[in-house]
Amino acid sequence: MTRLAISVEGETEEEFVKRSLAVHLQDIGIYAIPVLLGRARSTVQGGGNVTIQRLASEMRHLRGSFDAVTSLVDFYGFRGKRGKSPDELIHAIRSGTGRPDDRSMFPYVQVHEFEGLLFSDVDAFESVFQPAPIADLRSIRNSFHTPEDINDNKNTAPSKRIAKLIQHYRKRLHGPMLAERIGLGRMREECPRFDAWLHRLESLS
Repeated sequence: MTRLAISVEGETEEEFVKRSLAVHLQDIGIYAIPVLLGRARSTVQGGGNVTIQRLASEMRHLRGSFDAVTSLVDFYGFRGKRGKSPDELIHAIRSGTGRPDDRSMFPYVQVHEFEGLLFSDVDAFESVFQPAPIADLRSIRNSFHTPEDINDNKNTAPSKRIAKLIQHYRKRLHGPMLAERIGLGRMREECPRFDAWLHRLESLS
């Protein structure tokens, strides 16, 4: 079985990996383990504060204990991106590992953030929240070509939009729960960038 480390930026992504990605990948011989950013090196503060240097260092460290290493971090909130695109950040992270040609290390930056995936099927919100503002959520989704296009402005990022409509939305609790109800299949249909990354993970089997 292939051992895969996924460096994640927060507890929401950690739960998502455990409850959705790891279950899917295990069926094809891949043992996926989420590692909160900083935890691999036993730093005092884990998660958050995502930078090119910090993520590159983490992935390089993890590679010594795993067959392959990737990441699941948000483009929204990525510190020091200075106008770089998600793909440019990925290239910079790979270069920062000191092993840019090592195909077993491939960072992934989610556009624009994890909550964008939840717009893949807004009807799922109805199974978690009563009442659920389905019409408003659908209006947001229909305003963009894909859920991954919902922008990362501090007032209009996916998580900000959800929190504005559902005041008791709690990222760590409700995010992974909604993701389970939506399912990876639906997310892959709606989110081409996420689908391509998952194909890359599956190719490790």
